[in-house]
Amino acid sequence: MNQPRHCPAVLIAAPASGQGKTTVTAALARLHRNQGRKVRVFKCGPDFLDPMILERASGAPVYQLDMWMVGEQDSRRLLWEAAGEADLILIEGVMGLFDGTPSSADLSRHFGVPVLAVIDGTAMAQTFGALALGLARYQPDLPFAGVLANRVGTVRHAQLLEGSLTEGLRWYGALSRETGIELPSRHLGLVQAGELNDLDLRLDAAADALAGSCEVALPPAVEFAAPDVIVAEPLLAGVRIAVARDEAFAFTYGASLDLLRAMGAELLFFSPIRDAQLPEADSLYLPGGYPELHHVALSQNTSMMDAIRAHHSAGKPLLAECGGMLYLLDSLTDVDGTRAELVGLLAGDAVMQKRLAALALQAVDLPEGSLRGHTYHHSLTSTELQPIARGLSPNGGRGAEAVYREGRMTASYVHFYFPSNPSAIAALFAPDREVAIAGRSSRRTAAPTVDHLLPVGAGLPANRP
Repeated sequence: MNQPRHCPAVLIAAPASGQGKTTVTAALARLHRNQGRKVRVFKCGPDFLDPMILERASGAPVYQLDMWMVGEQDSRRLLWEAAGEADLILIEGVMGLFDGTPSSADLSRHFGVPVLAVIDGTAMAQTFGALALGLARYQPDLPFAGVLANRVGTVRHAQLLEGSLTEGLRWYGALSRETGIELPSRHLGLVQAGELNDLDLRLDAAADALAGSCEVALPPAVEFAAPDVIVAEPLLAGVRIAVARDEAFAFTYGASLDLLRAMGAELLFFSPIRDAQLPEADSLYLPGGYPELHHVALSQNTSMMDAIRAHHSAGKPLLAECGGMLYLLDSLTDVDGTRAELVGLLAGDAVMQKRLAALALQAVDLPEGSLRGHTYHHSLTSTELQPIARGLSPNGGRGAEAVYREGRMTASYVHFYFPSNPSAIAALFAPDREVAIAGRSSRRTAAPTVDHLLPVGAGLPANRP
C-alpha cells in the first residue's frame, strides 16, 4: 500500500482578486527554484493564463486543483505525486480566500495546506495588521502560515506593515510596486507567457526583491495521504488527434492532454494562423484562446479553413471550445468593429464585448455522458442553431451555455475538463463513436495526469524527473 508523503507547502490566497496572487506565487516559485529547490505549483480552479506564468517560474508543469471540477480524489492524487518529487509545493488560490463554493479556504482546510495571505499594501499602514488578523481568524480551523505584502512603496512602508502584525502572525516579506515586477494583463486575465519577452527578467527581479525583504525559509511540511490508483482504459488507442496551438488557441489543460495520451491517442499540434493544412489526423480539437486578437490573420489562411471544412465533411470528430467555436462561426467582430469571415461550419456570428459576458462553472449532460468545466468569455454569439444541451452552474453562477452539434462536430463556450469523464471524452474523439459509447462507463472518473493514468495492466510509474 502506498504511504503518505510529506512536503513543505502553502496556499497563496488574498482578500480579493487583483491583489497580485500570481505575481507573488511566481516570485516565490522562482526564488526557491533559483536556490536549487524543485518547486511544484498548482492553481485553484479554472484558469489557463496563470499556469503559463507559473510554469515558467517553476520550470515544472502546473495543474488545477478544485474540489468540484477536478474532484477531491484527483486533487489528492496530484498533491501526493508532487510531494514525492518536490522540495516545495505552492498552490495559487482563486478570487478572495473565502469566496465561492468551494473556496480556496475549503481546499486549504481539506488538505491541511496552510494559507499564505497576500495583501495589497497600497495606501495602507497599521490597518494591514487588522486585515491579516481577520483572514487568519475568520475561520478558526483554517491553517494559516503568515502574510506577505504586495505593492509596497518604500522600505519604511514595508516596516510599518510588518510591525502591524499581531498574535504571532509570520511575516513572509514584501514585493514593491515597481512596474518591472508586476505582470501585465488584458481582458481575460494575464497576458500569455509567450507574449512577454522580458518575463524571465521580471520573475528574477521579483524573486530577488522577495529575498531582500525577509529570511528565506521553507514553510512546515504537510502530510499528503496516498491516493487510490486509477487505471486508464485504452479507449483512444491509435487515434491521431490534431490540436490547435498558437497565439490564438492556447487554452488547454495539461491534465486534459495527458488524459488523451494516457488513453492511447497521439497528439499532433498545429497552427491555424500559419499552417496551410491540418496534420494527418482522425480527430480535431480546437481549444479556446484569443481568436479575436488574430481573427484577420485567421480569415486570410483560407487553405487551413478549407482543410477544417473537409475534415468535418468527411465525418471526422471535431471538438471546439469557446475561442475554437468562434473560429467555426461565419464571422467574428472585435471590439473596434473589425469583422472577419471565418470557417462557417456553424451558422452564426460573434461580436466581442467590452464587458464580461459569462463566468461560471458548468456541468453538461451530453449523449456521451456528463462533463464538467467552466465558461469565461467576452463575446456574444447570435445563431439560430438549436443546442443539444445546456450547461448548469453548481453554484448559481451566470451562464447556461449551449452545446451545438452537427454530425461529429461538437461546439460550445464551455471549456471542458476532460478528466471529469474520460469515457465521454473518448466517445467525442473516437472515429467510431458508437463503439466508444458502447464501451464506456457511465460513472465519473477522476484521472488527469499521465503520472497516475496508467495503461491497463501497468503498475504505478516512477515520478517524473
